Amino acid sequence: MQFDAALAAREAFQRSQMQLGPDWLTAVDLEDRFSSSAGASAREAYEHLLLLAAAHPNADAFHAFCIYITWQQVTEETIPRHFRTGLELCESYLGSPEGKDPRDIDYVTELLESFRAGLGLTEEDDIAVEYRRDTPKGGD
Repeated sequence: MQFDAALAAREAFQRSQMQLGPDWLTAVDLEDRFSSSAGASAREAYEHLLLLAAAHPNADAFHAFCIYITWQQVTEETIPRHFRTGLELCESYLGSPEGKDPRDIDYVTELLESFRAGLGLTEEDDIAVEYRRDTPKGGD
């Protein structure tokens, strides 16, 4: 990977404060529990963070954060479920890239390929191909 998912998660999480409104404090509590524990407690916090993301469909930075922490879940517990969750989150995120942070789009595109590879899916899907085709290339 060309970036550090943990650092990207921290940055995306901070950017999500305004997007989450009154749920921000809940997100902070869950993220703290996710980051500072392991096992069942961290897994429970992770699941609640995903539910919070589902409740805020327009919170792009928070959705990027959830994708990054899903990669962290993969590195902690390498099971197909985490790869599938990551793949679904990435596809949803990249399905409408308008207005999203270009760096998050690049990172999520890279993670999409990693989640696919982890599931043994070697062909690029239409979303990644279309994104690359529509992305302006090069200089000024």
